[in-house]
Amino acid sequence: MLVVHHPDQALHDPEFVFRTGKFIDQPDRAERCRIFLDIVKEDGHQIVQAPLGNLDPIFEIHDRDYVEFLKTVHKRWAANPDFGPEVIPNVHPTHRMYRKPTELLGELGWYSNSTSCPITEGTWPAVYASAQTAIHGADRLSEAHGPVYALCRPPGHHAYPDLMTGVCFLNNAAIAAHRLTKKYGKVALVDIDVHHGNGTQFIFYERADVLFCSIHIDPRLSAPYYAGYADEIGEGAGRGLNFNQPLPWATPDPIWLDAVDAALARVSEFAPGAVVVSLGFDASEHDPVATFKITNDGFAQAGRKFAALNLPTLLVQEGGYLSPHLGGYLRSFLRAVEAPQPAFS
Repeated sequence: MLVVHHPDQALHDPEFVFRTGKFIDQPDRAERCRIFLDIVKEDGHQIVQAPLGNLDPIFEIHDRDYVEFLKTVHKRWAANPDFGPEVIPNVHPTHRMYRKPTELLGELGWYSNSTSCPITEGTWPAVYASAQTAIHGADRLSEAHGPVYALCRPPGHHAYPDLMTGVCFLNNAAIAAHRLTKKYGKVALVDIDVHHGNGTQFIFYERADVLFCSIHIDPRLSAPYYAGYADEIGEGAGRGLNFNQPLPWATPDPIWLDAVDAALARVSEFAPGAVVVSLGFDASEHDPVATFKITNDGFAQAGRKFAALNLPTLLVQEGGYLSPHLGGYLRSFLRAVEAPQPAFS
């Protein structure tokens, strides 16, 4: 399998994040990149470094002012000697507030909805490299004669066109899926991260050329809370092309795999030219978010089901956090995708 990555993705590595009234260990550490890269090296995959291209593909999904803000905010922050070492917002607009200010703290709140996206000096190079990894993965898909794995980090599926949230800054999978529509026409994007891909849903909610399916923890119970409900089915030209399957705490393999089958049935009905998978491993039984109970075998079975579609498939890394088992989940999924067997429900 062709694997795309870029070393700059490790430059974003905040140690802590402010949640539940205190600083806690940041689950999205740069070590994730190293773990995933070690696994694909050990398994003998072809590994290429993504070229750092221009911003044009990013601007096709993300607001230009927002991207410029991400590029410059740390320098603006660091010019204030009384501010802390990481960029963290402390104020946010609500649905009653509609105007974007120009002062740093106000603008920072405008472009974020939580404290979950601390920004360091290395954040912009890392998120830019992550997006370029997805872009290059999309560009190499047709010539790869098999699936392509874009080892993206930081992840992206929570990011909106002009909003960072949920440790996501640029929506890698959405950027790649949009790019693939230019070559393949219709594209299906299936998100199996344990959290709903709310940013991705928003981006494609009114589009007829992208089917979005998400399998995730019920948003009444966990983040992102405000999107991911089953009655969100798309609007306008995209009506019927948004398929959410919220599931309960501690969902095991059989229920989760049934949801994968339901999503892939929608994909087959949609008949896309290519598939993008937002590949999260935070649904695993040993993930520190402790939400679902998906095993190595569960991920392997899911991989076989995706392979059975027999469509050009781009895998874009999303969540899956530090545990001794993390690399094993990637190995199980990639081996199954590469060596498909009949997919059983």
